[in-house]
Amino acid sequence: MAAEITTAVLLAAGRGKRLGTLTAETPKPMLDIAGSPLISHIADALAAAGLTHFIVVTGYLSEQIEGWAKTWQRENPEIKITTVRQPQLNGTGGAMLAARAHLAGLPRFVFGWGDILMDRANYPRFIHHARIDEYDLMLAVNRVKDPFRGAAVYVTRHMTVERLDEKPAPGTARTEWNNAGLFATGRIIFDYLARLEPSVRGELEIPGAIAQMIADGRVVRAVDMRGFWSDVGTPEDLEKARAWFKPKGKRR
Repeated sequence: MAAEITTAVLLAAGRGKRLGTLTAETPKPMLDIAGSPLISHIADALAAAGLTHFIVVTGYLSEQIEGWAKTWQRENPEIKITTVRQPQLNGTGGAMLAARAHLAGLPRFVFGWGDILMDRANYPRFIHHARIDEYDLMLAVNRVKDPFRGAAVYVTRHMTVERLDEKPAPGTARTEWNNAGLFATGRIIFDYLARLEPSVRGELEIPGAIAQMIADGRVVRAVDMRGFWSDVGTPEDLEKARAWFKPKGKRR
């Protein structure tokens, strides 16, 4: 039986340090891409895929993203947006824990990074799988030459995830699958997030919780993302994203 999924959590608390001065006064999710904030492209795509409630976790320069949320909801009155501030900027795990109270009673939900762009066609396909497949956690993956900037994802031929290695050293990964930053799960994720220890980077990182789920024998599945994908991590990435995305109303 298909599970009803209507809610997505967008983690938008970080600054995007690799972008340098571009994020000195603007949080990364608010950078302009083809006339709209980066996060608008994500919210638009998820809404078009049938989701009706977004929980946006803010942190760095929260007021700007909160202002965007109010404007976006006025333009999309059929969608509800809830904003919540991450009390301590201690990583993606801490950001997700900040949203926990707003997910009570939901058997499944989507969550993801609020600063990653991909081809819009990926969202309805991912949500379709999230609604009909059996899993404890589902994650989107995309192919890259070397997943050292994200997380290397090792899968079986049936796309069951066997291992997840966060930010491996360049040239060491033996897989081309990268964590694409979009997930589906239920409240089981919080059992693992609550037990997270800080990573070597001093942060509570969601991939660490997923790695423990895999180690415990939980069912973790992957869905491949196709076409354009970017973590918009550098000024060069930003320019490529601006070149690829068309202005609103003329999107691919």
